[in-house]
Amino acid sequence: MEELTPRKIVEYLDHYIIGQKDAKRAVAVALRNRWRAGQLPHDISKEISPKNILLIGPTGVGKTEIARRIASLTHAPFVKVEATKYTEVGYVGRDVESMVRDLVEEAVRLVKKEEAALHGRDADEEALRRIAEALWPSKKPETRSPMDIIFGEKKEDKPQDEGEKEKRRELIERIRRGELDDRMVEIKVEDKGNAPESDNEQANQISIMISSMMPKRTKKKKVTVAAAKKILAEEAADEMVDMEVVKEKAIHYAEERGIIFIDEIDKIAGRTGASGGPDVSREGVQRDILPIVEGATVKTKYGQVKTDHILFMAAGAFHVSKPSDLIPELQGRFPIRVELSSLNKDDLRKILTEPRQALIRQYTALLETEGLQVSFGEDALDAIADIALQVNRETEDIGARRLYTILEKVLEDLSFDAPDMEQKEVVVDSAYVKEKLGKITENIDISNYIL
Repeated sequence: MEELTPRKIVEYLDHYIIGQKDAKRAVAVALRNRWRAGQLPHDISKEISPKNILLIGPTGVGKTEIARRIASLTHAPFVKVEATKYTEVGYVGRDVESMVRDLVEEAVRLVKKEEAALHGRDADEEALRRIAEALWPSKKPETRSPMDIIFGEKKEDKPQDEGEKEKRRELIERIRRGELDDRMVEIKVEDKGNAPESDNEQANQISIMISSMMPKRTKKKKVTVAAAKKILAEEAADEMVDMEVVKEKAIHYAEERGIIFIDEIDKIAGRTGASGGPDVSREGVQRDILPIVEGATVKTKYGQVKTDHILFMAAGAFHVSKPSDLIPELQGRFPIRVELSSLNKDDLRKILTEPRQALIRQYTALLETEGLQVSFGEDALDAIADIALQVNRETEDIGARRLYTILEKVLEDLSFDAPDMEQKEVVVDSAYVKEKLGKITENIDISNYIL
């Protein structure tokens, strides 16, 4: 984290998100302040709470993407939750503490992955041994008869056949070199099943407790030796991991590095003049969220987790309500407020080609799997950006998500015909775009439903 200066963080975000300079700078400073607090003596650092951020802006402008990329950059546990999924305590639904439990689960997953990597070589060897056993089962030792046990007669152990041991070593070496990768083998793997997820947190906890008491179930699976190496190595690495170490590290990760992104927070903001009923529920959810953001201790199956130093990022469009409609105590817990701007034509055009996950790159790569080379002219990119801007203005502004809808419509015929096309090079120009979208964009009623 030391090398992640605010400038470097912004440069990293620039690879994935177009524009929104103010939001990127605010997030970069908040992250750097977390690192700075970690360098201070404990008696000072424990008093410094993270500077939580409220992102305000229409959908599709990069709010969620900023949070997700930040978590990826810092290798921090990250969860995205929607405020509308929670209900006031006493009603059926998820309680707000479940967001912290989800964060700890994500931290456990990250730490388990790190710890398993430390056992990589041992796990690979164990996988080779299990595959060799599946291909050539070793002879089981003969069982002693009851009479031998009663009269105390000891059966002499037969010396192991050196030739057999040598052949088994040769088999393991052949598996290691990949000579048997294409051969099919039947292996036993843990049957994890699919535990049903409920919105009721108590039901989930009971389900987890019951499943932990039951013995592990295994199932047989027929795969290639190459696939078996990967499956069994992962399983062996999991078995070698010390879960007590994982729990301890995961709780530390969640408490000191965790990021919780609360989306759609505007949906639980009370509206001035609205009827009393719904407001009570919305305000109740805010009051339930407040202690978590302020700093509370949450009980999880891995131990107690303090939320004092978790970084909270909240986001909302605030079309109908406004940030001041949130209860004052909650407003005060999000000291950094950043307004994200709507995307203009230049932003939309850049989103098509510049980010690492650029949409044009994605679509052309998909069609290349069919041997079809699709290239977009500069005029085509201008036309797509123009149409996206026009439809966003005249209907609902959904930001960059409009580009997905438009590109799907533009490439619909090519995507369908690609496997059968003889002409394997296609140039998309503005005329092609207008041919596919012209009638739709001319009729606003149609574009409301299609674009």
